[in-house]
Amino acid sequence: MSDAELTVEVAGPVATVVMHNPARRNAMTAAMWRQLPELLDRLEPDPAVRALVLTGAGDTFCAGADLGDLAELLDAGDASIAVAAEERLARFAKPTVAAIRGACVGGGAQLAVACDLRIAADGARFGVPPARLGLVYPAPTTRRLARLVGPSAAKHLLFTAELIDAERALRIGLVDEVLPVGRLAARVDELTATIAQRSPLSIAAAKEIIDDRAEPARIAWWHRKVTTTGEAREGVAAITERRPPRFAWQPPAGD
Repeated sequence: MSDAELTVEVAGPVATVVMHNPARRNAMTAAMWRQLPELLDRLEPDPAVRALVLTGAGDTFCAGADLGDLAELLDAGDASIAVAAEERLARFAKPTVAAIRGACVGGGAQLAVACDLRIAADGARFGVPPARLGLVYPAPTTRRLARLVGPSAAKHLLFTAELIDAERALRIGLVDEVLPVGRLAARVDELTATIAQRSPLSIAAAKEIIDDRAEPARIAWWHRKVTTTGEAREGVAAITERRPPRFAWQPPAGD
């Protein structure tokens, strides 16, 4: 393993992407930002993968973007490789969960917010620091943060650049659950196992609609898929027969 890279492990129906840059508290280098969309492009069409977990190596999620690559990110603005990676993560067709320990700051918060769910250990710390550095946070990132926590909480994070603890992050909706650090991995495993048992069609449709990426024609397409794929018949049959459902639908490649 190199000093700074993303690693992937697939265990059963769950793929885990790990940010690994121990010398810089898992800060994302330019190479790591470029690597993330490539990994997601490979994992998304894999029928064995039903959910994806994003986490950091050791006791830190991600301390942000590597400052050594800051000039490249600033020159590109909203067209930066960091925004491209964030947007690709947000569009990933299957459920994504950020498992957060330690620092989740800057680019780390950017990636966590792009996930569908965020589960944090009780010692986690969160911050959005552009005002401390004289930077402009990317517009897609700013809007996504405001949709998640509300305008006032987003402004507080952006205006002050203060670090907040996991309990406050839970109160404002930045994270969904907070657990003792020793229980984090087990809870993430439990959550992703539950998600993996649910209908991929139902989940993919819900994700598109909640994220406001489904026009009326697309929503109608999803409703047609309920009957044409047999997912609903399988779900009803499983309940009637008192057995786990065998949902087989997968999103078409490139859909």
